[in-house]
Amino acid sequence: MNKAYRYIGKATPRKDAVEIVTGKATFVGDIKLPNILHGKVLRSPYAHANIKKIDTTKAEKLPGVKAVLTYKNVPDWKGGMPAHVRFLDSKVRYVGDAVALAAGETEEICLEALGLIDVTYEQLPAVFDVEEAIKPGAPQLYTQFPGNVLPNRTPGFGPKSLEEIAMGDVEKGFSEADVVTEGTYFYENIPNPLTAEPPGAIAQWEDPDHLTIWSSAQNPYLDAVTLYLMTGRKVHVRLIGCQCGGSYGTRLMSWQLNLYAIALAKAARRPVKVCYTREEHFASYGLRLGTRIHGKVGMKKDGTVTAISGDWLIDTGFYSRTTQAQLAVGCGEAQLAVQCPNWALKPKVICTNRTASGIVRGFGGQELKCALIPLLAEAMEKAELDPLEFFKKNYVKPGGGFYWRDGNWWVSRAVDYTKAMEKGAEQFGWKEKWKGWLKPTSVNGPKRRGVGVGVHGNADVGEDVSEAYVRLDPGGTATLYSCFSEIGTGQRSNLCKMAAEVLQLPLENVLMAPPDTLLHPYEIGPFGSRGTYAIGGAVIAAAEEAKRKLFELSAPRLNADPGSLETEDGWIYVGGKPEARIPWRAGMGIDRTCLGYGRFEPDFTLPNFMMIFAEVEVDVETGKVELLRVLSATDIGQIIDPLTLNNQLHGCLGSAGLDSALFEETVLDRKSGRMLNANMIDYRWRTFSELPIFETVTLETPFPSHRFKAIGVGEIAPAPGPPAVLMAVSNAIGKRMHDYPVTPDKILQALKVE
Repeated sequence: MNKAYRYIGKATPRKDAVEIVTGKATFVGDIKLPNILHGKVLRSPYAHANIKKIDTTKAEKLPGVKAVLTYKNVPDWKGGMPAHVRFLDSKVRYVGDAVALAAGETEEICLEALGLIDVTYEQLPAVFDVEEAIKPGAPQLYTQFPGNVLPNRTPGFGPKSLEEIAMGDVEKGFSEADVVTEGTYFYENIPNPLTAEPPGAIAQWEDPDHLTIWSSAQNPYLDAVTLYLMTGRKVHVRLIGCQCGGSYGTRLMSWQLNLYAIALAKAARRPVKVCYTREEHFASYGLRLGTRIHGKVGMKKDGTVTAISGDWLIDTGFYSRTTQAQLAVGCGEAQLAVQCPNWALKPKVICTNRTASGIVRGFGGQELKCALIPLLAEAMEKAELDPLEFFKKNYVKPGGGFYWRDGNWWVSRAVDYTKAMEKGAEQFGWKEKWKGWLKPTSVNGPKRRGVGVGVHGNADVGEDVSEAYVRLDPGGTATLYSCFSEIGTGQRSNLCKMAAEVLQLPLENVLMAPPDTLLHPYEIGPFGSRGTYAIGGAVIAAAEEAKRKLFELSAPRLNADPGSLETEDGWIYVGGKPEARIPWRAGMGIDRTCLGYGRFEPDFTLPNFMMIFAEVEVDVETGKVELLRVLSATDIGQIIDPLTLNNQLHGCLGSAGLDSALFEETVLDRKSGRMLNANMIDYRWRTFSELPIFETVTLETPFPSHRFKAIGVGEIAPAPGPPAVLMAVSNAIGKRMHDYPVTPDKILQALKVE
């Protein structure tokens, strides 16, 4: 964009950079309270069992133990959607499910106490496959949900929350198609979005009605409201957010961990800290949803999609907290990628005896489209269509419509992303590299190269309500109040940049209050790429109101109309006359502050967009796949901070992102229900030496969003990657791959190599 800004669009140091690199940043593990205890969890060795007997006598008598809890002596606190699972229950439903809790003076004492608890289990048959789980006679996880099927509705999204994609007449659509294909595709490798710091929480009861929690949550306000509801709407919950050390979406909800700390603190009458080990983080925390699609696509030879139908089977694990919300968003995001008048896509949320699925960046849309795009690719192949041209034709354009998560019809006001697609294709060399479906770009002995492309977008950039305060002080400083924790992206620092730009203050003069629900207005949190538009919109509005109040107070001192005033570096002057200026303290007085309030209301009309081009090389003798090159293309309106954006885009590779197409997977033993690679050695991650060539194309076409005409793209960065890689591998070896990750054994099997 041509508009000259002081800070926006320019690389600036992060506000918390020095604290992080010097170790001053506060994580949950750094919190020290008087008389604090440690808490630990005894976990089930079985995937499915009833607890017939549990004896805690020996554990309770161990010196240093202050509380031992089981399902027998805890409140009936439940979670899930709808509320269906107790945080401690007489039935365990996966290997790692919580059986008992202990609080003690040290972690070692807690672990010793857990070892003294005598538990007698009645083992039950377990089920680990979604289609097996819904068969008659399958093991049942919950009596209230026969067939292991949960409701699709998301009450928080309104009375018409999206439960499926149903529109038009699919039979008519198929009859109008030139080609019709059917297939089954999987995205079931349940990758782990492993963050650098395992989750942790500290709970302290101030009195029977007031509770304070310190948590590694990215959205303290949402967690506080959730815990208030779960604990019976009788306890005032104050939640103080600590550094997350990264989130990838997973720190959006840690209700079970929080309830462990809360219950132990109540029983022990002392503050209790519960921090997961790395093994617990792997095996007992939320994973990505499992997706299986049995689908059918009708398409004309010009790329018009006439009908899509099928079953979307969703493996949510042993319970669901946000799966229905992910289902709703995923159904909306599918419509952004494929404009089709006739849909009959029916999701089904299914419980199985494995770790629960939870929030991961890509939130439903990545899971759905990682299976849907390969299904569409079969129809593209029959119609002899270039996938780039298909996506250019079908991605929602300005004026195009879609049903979003609330079940309402929305019309896009976003920019036309065609230019971003074309610019990305040109830089990648798509026309030269694309040779057709199931055809390699090049062959060099046993090594064959292939290319692929994927798309993703999300209208949740404008989701939910945000509120913010900005307070101006006489000394020429501003303090921003917006309640969310730093999750590794630098978003808190970027919001300070927005406020500094509005107020024309030196960046070091804009401060941001620590996340604390007692101090801040309502803020649901940074997710869905909403930080730039939704949260930023509230901050901008608050800064503008504070500035207006400052000018109203200062106008009499300058004998001017408030609308004629400007400010820079803590000084106020009449526009065009900077020589006649007064400091803020003279304008507002030394005994006053100016408080501005900003509020953002939900707006689903500005979906964002990301396209990823991928090139791979496959050794057909060994099955090894090497990712050679990745290029992402997008349009974000206005770059707020180029370094932050670059980190977000490059972050598409790991933590349940693009590399879930290649090697990131949680290996589940389908007999015992145990995770076989729940450690940092066996769980495969990309190292720095294995990084591919990574390029970005970022256009800046002004969006009708807020003052800076920007939207966010961080959350969607990884989602187009897996289907792009699957397409590239299929083209390289000349065989269509149907599931992830494309490990050497699957490659060799597809090639029928013994």
